[in-house]
Amino acid sequence: MSARVWEPAALREAFAAARASGKRAKDAAESIGSSEGAAVAAHCGEHSYPPKAVPLAGPWIALLQALEPCGPLLALTRNESTVHEKTGVYRKLSAMGPNGHMGLALGEDIDLRLFFSQWHAGFAVTELAANPQNRPNVSLQFFDAHGKAVHKIFQRDATDRAAFEAVVQRFTAPACNAVFTPAAAAVAPLPDAQIEVDGLGQAWAAMQDTHEFFGLLKQFQVERQQSLRLMQGRFTQRLAPSALRDVLHSASFDGVPIMVFVGSRGCIQIHTGPVKRIEPMDIRGVQWLNVIDPSFNLHLCEDAIAHVWRVEKPTADGVVTSVEAFDQAGELMAMFFGARKPGQPELQSWRDLVAQLPVLEAVPA
Repeated sequence: MSARVWEPAALREAFAAARASGKRAKDAAESIGSSEGAAVAAHCGEHSYPPKAVPLAGPWIALLQALEPCGPLLALTRNESTVHEKTGVYRKLSAMGPNGHMGLALGEDIDLRLFFSQWHAGFAVTELAANPQNRPNVSLQFFDAHGKAVHKIFQRDATDRAAFEAVVQRFTAPACNAVFTPAAAAVAPLPDAQIEVDGLGQAWAAMQDTHEFFGLLKQFQVERQQSLRLMQGRFTQRLAPSALRDVLHSASFDGVPIMVFVGSRGCIQIHTGPVKRIEPMDIRGVQWLNVIDPSFNLHLCEDAIAHVWRVEKPTADGVVTSVEAFDQAGELMAMFFGARKPGQPELQSWRDLVAQLPVLEAVPA
């Protein structure tokens, strides 16, 4: 359903009805033809509907840097099909690039790549707990210009709530001026015949760092999954959709530490370390693949998986291998690597794990 223009009071009423049916905020907003960001913005100011929202002002890097005294917080980044949650302290925050539009969080647990040019609006959101005996839940929620969530931050039991409230007070905006607009239609990739495949292969083989891959895609004007298909048999191999479940179960059983990347338009969130409790679940007829560990949760909709690829990228430290999943719209759901740091070769245990994943020989045109 496409987004529509709402009066705030009508949007609050419709959103409350959708939430009452059991839908999460994102799904509730989209079910009534709104973006989640617009629904949250409608809850600023005086009204009687939950939740309560307070507009925030940047600089966003300064806000994130101010969170360290709050202690443990839950960082949440999601896309249409996958939710990545990490609990830890926001440490080692920095910004770089023109106007500080890019940033990093390099804490022990909170590991983020931040694209602040996509951070259009932020809110402190207060929701009542399901148990009225418990304290309200307060979160910080950030959205792009189209009302898609780019990053959210939630309090935990060990959070210093006074410090958290001080951050909210410090960055409260004088007024809620956020305006969200529908996203433009995606641009179709160039036909394969217009891609310089030989040049793409040569540039791929010459990579010295995995981060060069993004420039390579731009240089050859090739869409990400299109590049994987064009390089199949040389640097890539299509895998069965069940490969993601195999990755997590094998990593858990064999004790292989991994890296799990999940991104929105404004943030890539990374888990590095073991995964232990893997729980596939059927929720209302939808199959989810979950990691439920004390400081890391992953919720990936298996029904959304359209393509899974094994991808090899040359680097100065040797070949780096990833497993990458895409949904039916061609959007990247999640990426999995063996745990490693720059300057270190890839874990042989990770390579052995990936080598055992089920392969699909044929790729539909």
